[in-house]
Amino acid sequence: MASNSQLFFILGIFAIVAPSILATDFIVADDKGWTINVDYQAWAQGKLFYVVFNYPEGVHNVLKVYGTGFQDCAATAGSLELWH
Repeated sequence: MASNSQLFFILGIFAIVAPSILATDFIVADDKGWTINVDYQAWAQGKLFYVVFNYPEGVHNVLKVYGTGFQDCAATAGSLELWH
């Protein structure tokens, strides 16, 4: 029975550690970065993402905007702050 307990313990540790070991950090569009004239759909194809925004707290934020707000690059009525 001790070997079964050890096996379950090892499998439990693996289940906890495996996601971080298998994780990959992607820089958007690789060496091109976040810019215009990049086919982001082609670049993202076949990749699984968990999005993290790295920026100094209080300097930038992440907003969900619609139509005009996107075109004007401005927060408009109805914008939703997703992260600050």
